[in-house]
Amino acid sequence: MLVFAIIKQVMELHTLHRNKYVGTVFWALVLCVTIVTVASFLGRAARNLNAAVIDKPDIAIYLLLPEEHIFATTLLKEEEKERHYIAETSDGPLFVKLVKGEREWYVATVEKLH
Repeated sequence: MLVFAIIKQVMELHTLHRNKYVGTVFWALVLCVTIVTVASFLGRAARNLNAAVIDKPDIAIYLLLPEEHIFATTLLKEEEKERHYIAETSDGPLFVKLVKGEREWYVATVEKLH
């Protein structure tokens, strides 16, 4: 009984008005929808980033070499587990060799061209 008495004092059920209840439920629903939306956007972005690094080496070259500021790439040679590129940067062209590991692509060689 003591628990119910404490809950009744804290909740003050006799002063609960319909407008306050509807407002609270409305904002709770808005907050829930916002949290679910943000979580879904972050999940989709993480999945797209993962797919870019694993499945699409043409995009992976931009993600794996962000400090080079690559603005264009040209595919020179394509094999099952290896791809060769000429990457255009503000410092000049680079030769980039991507190799596929067990799960994802990684940069094997970067050479500056003259």
